Amino acid sequence: MSSSDESGFIVRTITAPDGLKLHARDYGGDRSSVSGLPPVICLPGLTRNSRDFHQLALLLSSDAIAPRRVITLDARGRGLSAWDDDKSHYNLVVEAQDVLAMCAALHISKAVFIGTSRGGLVLHLLTVSHPDLLKAVILNDIGPVLEKEGLGDIRDYLNRDRKPGDWSEAVDILRENHGGTFTALAEEDWRDMARAIYTVTDGKIAADYDPAIAAQMQSLDLEAPLPDLWPQFEAFQTIPLMVIRGENSKLLATATVEEMARRHPGMTAKIALGQGHAPILHVGDIPAAIRDFLATL
Repeated sequence: MSSSDESGFIVRTITAPDGLKLHARDYGGDRSSVSGLPPVICLPGLTRNSRDFHQLALLLSSDAIAPRRVITLDARGRGLSAWDDDKSHYNLVVEAQDVLAMCAALHISKAVFIGTSRGGLVLHLLTVSHPDLLKAVILNDIGPVLEKEGLGDIRDYLNRDRKPGDWSEAVDILRENHGGTFTALAEEDWRDMARAIYTVTDGKIAADYDPAIAAQMQSLDLEAPLPDLWPQFEAFQTIPLMVIRGENSKLLATATVEEMARRHPGMTAKIALGQGHAPILHVGDIPAAIRDFLATL
């Protein structure tokens, strides 16, 4: 199933508290068969968008035993959500408020949340401010401690910002940047990743986000001490939690996952074999692991 497939969901447009328009995909929102279970809300990474979750959303929303409504959000400045004229608004606090606005607009009082990378950092804030909203949480290759090596890798490939001339070259660029850590991906997976990350703008293939977001990362000073989110992580203790770590991730260390499990004894941990940061959630045995976790709720 290609991520270029534009079927299987309803398009939702939500107005953020400051008036900015946000885009979301709603899988199963028009089907009564998914009404008995809390929906799943997916929050993407720093420069990623709702298309990252397309295949997983189709799997979960069409599950033969327990189909769930799945909502995937384009954070402001990404995908089809509007770019913000005030670039200072690209921060975790504002993006957490946007998630709350989406839940209010769609009349969602409780949901299972999947947060990939930056999306998981947003969930660290929401678990403190709105714990009753979180039925359960899946953190995808993110935790309260970020490794400088992983942050450096993200900064470096955003700095390269090579523009592909066609879709084949887009795949080649992704392989150059990530091939060493994503050994589990097949040819179709690389094509899907390209279609999820890039879009066509004015006849040219370009990364699908406001460049100001990448600029924030490019200016990151890795010599300065990095704050951690252990105080916020403590709020997850009363919430069912699953953590997925890419086997080759440089951003989320094994030691951090072990400490997370020590502080949250009920936590489910899963390794995404042959993947780096951040794992693609429809590859390998990850969908089955997510289904198994959801079945325990």
